[in-house]
Formats: sequence, C-alpha cells, structure tokens
Amino acid sequence: MTAESTLSPAPADVTPPRQAQPPDRTPPAAARVRRRAWDEVPRWQIYLPLGIYLLFTLVPFYWILLFAVRPAGSTSLLPWPMTTAHFEKVWNERSFGVFFQNSLLIGVAVLISTTVVALAGGYALARFDFRIKKGFMLALLCSQFVPGALLLVPLFQIFAELRMINSLGSVIIAETVFQLPLSMILISGFIRNVPHSLEEAAWVDGCNRFSAFRIVVLPLLRPGLVAVGSFAFVHAWNHFLFALMFLSSQDKQTIPVGLNTLMGADSVDLGALAAGGVIAAVPVVVVFGFIQKWLVTGFSAGAVKG
Repeated sequence: MTAESTLSPAPADVTPPRQAQPPDRTPPAAARVRRRAWDEVPRWQIYLPLGIYLLFTLVPFYWILLFAVRPAGSTSLLPWPMTTAHFEKVWNERSFGVFFQNSLLIGVAVLISTTVVALAGGYALARFDFRIKKGFMLALLCSQFVPGALLLVPLFQIFAELRMINSLGSVIIAETVFQLPLSMILISGFIRNVPHSLEEAAWVDGCNRFSAFRIVVLPLLRPGLVAVGSFAFVHAWNHFLFALMFLSSQDKQTIPVGLNTLMGADSVDLGALAAGGVIAAVPVVVVFGFIQKWLVTGFSAGAVKG
C-alpha cells in the first residue's frame, strides 16, 4: 500500500438532489364531475333553445322592416326592390318629423329631471336617518302598484288649473313624477354600495358635504345614473297615455300618438305604420347600443346590497 493510496479519501456516495414535485393541480372530485357533466351535454340542447328564442325575437323586427322598405302591394318575403316611399310619407305628410322632435325633447327633459331629483332623494335615503324613513320607503314601493291610468283624472285637473293642458311641460312633469319612486329606490341602493369612509376622508381633507359628494361619490355612481336615466328616457319615449290625454294639437303630439293616427277605422296603411315603427325604434336601439356596458355594470352594482 503506497502513501498516495492511504491519503486519498474514500469515494463518497453522492446522490443528486431530489427535485421538488410540482403541486397537485388536479381539480377536486366534485369539480371534475361537474366539468364532465357539462362536456357530455350535447351542443344541440344548448343551441336549439337559443336559436328558437332568437327566431321568436328577431322575426317580428324583420317583418316590420320588410313592410317598411317593400313597395306597396308587393308580397315578396325579401326586401327587394327597396323603397323609401313609406318613410317619406310618414315623415313629411304625417308630420313624424314634428312628432320625433317632441318625443326627443320630452325624453331628454324627463331623463335630466328624473336623474337629478332621484339623485338628491336617493342620497337622503341612503345617508340620513329620519323618523318616517321606513314609511316613506314603503310608500315609494306601494306607488309602483298604482297604474298610470288612475292618475289621469287628478293630473288633468291639476294641469287644467295651472293652464298647462296642451303643453309639453305637463307630459314632462307627469312622466317625471311617475318615474321618481323606482328611480329613487335604485339610486339609494347604488349610493349604499359606496363606502361612507370615502366621504369622511374627504371631509377630513376640508371638503363640505356637497363637495365630497361631487368629487368622491358622484363619479362612482356613473353606471347607476346611466341605468336609471336610460330607463326614464325609454319610458318617456314609448309612453302613450299621458301624451294622448294632455296634448290636443297635432304640433304637440309625440311618436306613440302619431303611430295611433296611422290606424284608421276601416283600413290600416301597413307600410306607413311599419315605417313609423322603425322610426320610433331607432333612438331606443341606438341608446341601448351605446350604454350597454354601463347598463350591465350599473345593475350588477345595484344588486349587491338592498
């Protein structure tokens, strides 16, 4: 045995370090069962009901558009050849241009007045405690069960005393009063979702109550205000009863009343009526097309708390 062999150390049993095992990402048994059950559902069972619903919804719109652009006397199921004669007739001869302007003015005025008043009332209901608060909320809820037809006689007498019959202001006031209870309830729910601590922090920084509400709370209420305002506009645009009762002259009529004048006692001009319906539907479709994102966000925010 040499010195070199005696001094060399014995080879050590070196084993490579064990690699860490990745965490088990296998879903739980219940999740696997649900996923397997969903994957096993035939797609036709999902698409068939949706297709039937879309067919049931879209066919009336196609039928109205077909009558609006199809020449008079034609029985074709395709809108060809197309004509704009019905739109020109209702817009010029039947004064739908004036009706459209009146309905737009009433809808915008009701939107602004309802939103402003409901915002003030909703803030009071959400942030202040007073003795008759529960009774007032109950009265707001019960008012939703009262049909608008029951309000015609007292409102007509009030507007007659104020000499507001045949004035657009009478319809604006009636529509605003009719929309306020539900709008105040919705706005109060949106304001309750805003933490009160945000306003208190603004007070500490030197803001008064109105400034704190305008700077902190109001920007967070934008989706809720869009939801409330859009429904107020659509209801005022489509409402027929108040405009029929409070407006007598033709230059003050609205779109729903104008559509009613297209139906005679003996005959109905289907082409003109369909064209008027398309004109009445365009603003509503455009409004909901632009505010769809805000509308969904507003209702989801208002559904968290009562």
